[in-house]
Amino acid sequence: MVEDFLFYIGLVIAIILLVMLATKIKVAYPVVLVLAGLLISLIPGVPVLHINPELIFIIFLPPLLYEAAWAISWKEFWRWRRIIFSFAFPVVLITAVSVAFVANAFIPGMSLALGFLLGGIVSPPDAVSAAAILKFVKVPKRVATLLEGESLLNDASSLIIFRFGLIAVATGQFIWYNAAFNFMWMVIGGVGIGLLIAWIFMKAHKILPTDANIDTILTLVAPFVMYIVAEEAHSSGVLAVVSGGLFLSTKRYQFISSSSRLKGFNVWESLVFLLNGLVFLLIGLDLPEIVSGLEDVSLGAAIGYGLLVTLVLIIVRILAAYGAVLTTMVMRNFITVADSRTPNARMPIIIGWAGMRGVVSLAAALSIPFTLESGIEFPQRNLILFITFIVILTTLLLQGLTLPYVIRVIGVPKFDDHLPEKEAHKKIKRELFNHSTNLIQEKYGEKIKEKKELAQLLQHWQENNEDLPLNFTDEKKSLYLELLNKQRELLISLNNVEHKIDEDLIRNYLHKIDLEEEKIKLGGPK
Repeated sequence: MVEDFLFYIGLVIAIILLVMLATKIKVAYPVVLVLAGLLISLIPGVPVLHINPELIFIIFLPPLLYEAAWAISWKEFWRWRRIIFSFAFPVVLITAVSVAFVANAFIPGMSLALGFLLGGIVSPPDAVSAAAILKFVKVPKRVATLLEGESLLNDASSLIIFRFGLIAVATGQFIWYNAAFNFMWMVIGGVGIGLLIAWIFMKAHKILPTDANIDTILTLVAPFVMYIVAEEAHSSGVLAVVSGGLFLSTKRYQFISSSSRLKGFNVWESLVFLLNGLVFLLIGLDLPEIVSGLEDVSLGAAIGYGLLVTLVLIIVRILAAYGAVLTTMVMRNFITVADSRTPNARMPIIIGWAGMRGVVSLAAALSIPFTLESGIEFPQRNLILFITFIVILTTLLLQGLTLPYVIRVIGVPKFDDHLPEKEAHKKIKRELFNHSTNLIQEKYGEKIKEKKELAQLLQHWQENNEDLPLNFTDEKKSLYLELLNKQRELLISLNNVEHKIDEDLIRNYLHKIDLEEEKIKLGGPK
């Protein structure tokens, strides 16, 4: 027990060092961690790691999805909702079907049902990998939003397909109306349960006498409750976490205090960093167990099958990206689309190439039962697991390492979705300064001349000073806290009406206001 604990502590230290190395050499850390896991697994005496899929689905997946739902811009998500949903559901289904037919045609003993099961496993791209790689290159906001939004939903659709694949393999038949009903319940039930639990947690934050520590713990508990309750109801736990997370994210300034937001932000940032590091390191460490399962198929043939499936995934995703462009060009004649201009022909290449697979695929493959209900060994389980591993490894190394180069070669088109950053900063500051000075003048009028504190505060905003003098009296402190709250309301309103301002920029200003508010509260009157 102690030796195992020390081993995992060593893994955490290794993750920290490897991420620093990845930053130094400017390579996405998922790639470095997977390679490091492979090398560590080959060291004599290293314990053979047995990954429990429940560990991934219950411990890792809910917080990672929940944090991603809080981080994404709902404004951008809703703007590009059509293409996001098309990649998250129809494209995942098309990918699974394509893999099924290719696997059935070229892999001996792989039935259509098994191929569909394999397709459901490998169809969802991993957003963590794409997000880490995109840090090294500048891409349009719409591309980042598409990849992030797709990743919030495609895990759910792929796991639904995976469940149907298991049923088809076990029963030898596929009843479409039962599948359609189950699919509707998984989607509607998952979203409904997630929203209901999110509402309950929001009320708990509001009604209970919580502090920053309790609020943070509640945010840590929420995704696990959403996921487990939805899964127990045989609906989608992934959609429950995503829908609940999106709901609470849009309401965060209504039920969580500034101190809770600041503390929660720091805790979640560290937690997600550790979880992401562990899942990619675990992928590499699981190699010995995966290879040991290959018995009837040679290693070379199994690698070939994995590369074939990888090729199918890449081709289908690129074709789907171009298909989305053509669909947009047709549908803009009938409905209002986010961008009615002629789509750029280079964007589908970037979107298509950013299709790295990750830990959800591995966990799904590992969760395949060893035997059917009849007691017969589950057909092709070890081969499916190995193919999944090859797909993850190949897409991470091939696409992950070359994506920045592909983006630089084909060039990133310029869109006018948002104001230039300098112009947006200028507009936000102007709105804040005008709002603050007008509020002081309207509320206090002639009292400004009589009270030194009011005059100083007015002068502070009129001169556009970033730093406020810390010589607070009780009255000045109270007024400044009121001003900060009004500024927060203004920024939220500005985000809702000004679609040309990037929400990330507004969130940075909201974060600064939280920091300023805490500084005033802790500083006290002087």
